[in-house]
Amino acid sequence: MNVAVIKYNAGNVQSVLYALERLGANASLTDDWETIKNADRVIFPGQGEASTAMSYLKARKLDQLIQELKQPFLGICLGLQLLCDHSEENDTPCLGIFPVQVKKFPPYDKVPHIGWNNLENLKSPLLEGLDETAYAYYVHSFYAEIHPDYTIATAHYMLDFSALLHRDNYYAMQAHPEKSSTAGEKILTNFLNI
Repeated sequence: MNVAVIKYNAGNVQSVLYALERLGANASLTDDWETIKNADRVIFPGQGEASTAMSYLKARKLDQLIQELKQPFLGICLGLQLLCDHSEENDTPCLGIFPVQVKKFPPYDKVPHIGWNNLENLKSPLLEGLDETAYAYYVHSFYAEIHPDYTIATAHYMLDFSALLHRDNYYAMQAHPEKSSTAGEKILTNFLNI
């Protein structure tokens, strides 16, 4: 199975590549249109700042490509946030796959949210084999609001937020599956098997 990991100068890419390699996937880091279009799966990882990341995507027209893809697609951390409508981080218009707003956690002196947190309200084949004792690893200061149709798991840090989202072929996870031990490995395995 060929997996394209989208290159857009956001951090945390190498650990995603290592995790996919451990699962037997043939993964490549790329911003090449044809490679991404022809991949069996696409992963959109990242840690970074929303407006800088969106500028990189637009400069290479990757924003348009992402919106046209038909294969299973997984956004991780910043990748989840950029799939939403808008981020409060530098007032950034995003890709609009999910009609969801990304906001900064209040109060501002208690961010970022770093560490292990459980997944709640699980409802997706992507989460098959997990229950609400499953923990995932988070590093983020901004969160996606809960959507009644597209939120497939929640987490709580000062407030409830979307831990995972799903719409059509697009999935997204705020935590880092590649750093989330057995739960993260299960989610990546389920994604590869969709």
